[in-house]
Amino acid sequence: MRQGLRVIAVLTGLWLSLGAGWAQAEIPSTEAALADRVLGDANAPVTMFDFSSLTCPHCADFHTKTLPELKSRYIDTGKLKVVFRDFPLDPNALHAAMLARCAPAARYYGFLDVLFKGQTTWGRAPDPKKALAQIGALGGIPQADFDACMATKPLEDALIQRMFEAQKKYGITSTPTFLFNDGVAKVEGAQALDKFVETIDRLLKP
Repeated sequence: MRQGLRVIAVLTGLWLSLGAGWAQAEIPSTEAALADRVLGDANAPVTMFDFSSLTCPHCADFHTKTLPELKSRYIDTGKLKVVFRDFPLDPNALHAAMLARCAPAARYYGFLDVLFKGQTTWGRAPDPKKALAQIGALGGIPQADFDACMATKPLEDALIQRMFEAQKKYGITSTPTFLFNDGVAKVEGAQALDKFVETIDRLLKP
């Protein structure tokens, strides 16, 4: 019981820190849920595809430490856009990816932020799926809609299929892996900020 209360308290604090709304959301269609979620200006000259698993500690490290720096330097200035590509390495990561995909598009990166920041909380909970349901409820997705999301087999199958396609097309074998401009450059692992800066600056040169 105490563990469950700690989970709720931590996740509530994360949502409040993000200023998340409490209005109920509607679960999107599978087609809409699978659409690319773009962080930044759609016309930015550099595109970074972020292949990450929501239970991967190195992925969480990138999202909580490095991505905010890239956002202020490149995303907010219109030079870089990020497209998150799910690469779930285990069932918990797959369920978390489905939850984020079932959220409204405008809240997608907010959900990712909460999931990565609270990774050790929900990921190590006695019942991770129950903890994910709590995240959904705090973000405006009630239990019935969460259950419907988790039961959407076409969404589950598509996320797994996309992972296999990324393995075959781009040689993605571990997370996080970052592809720039459809494979012109690749960064593997949660590298230091300087590695990303060097790669992006090189691609920005005329």
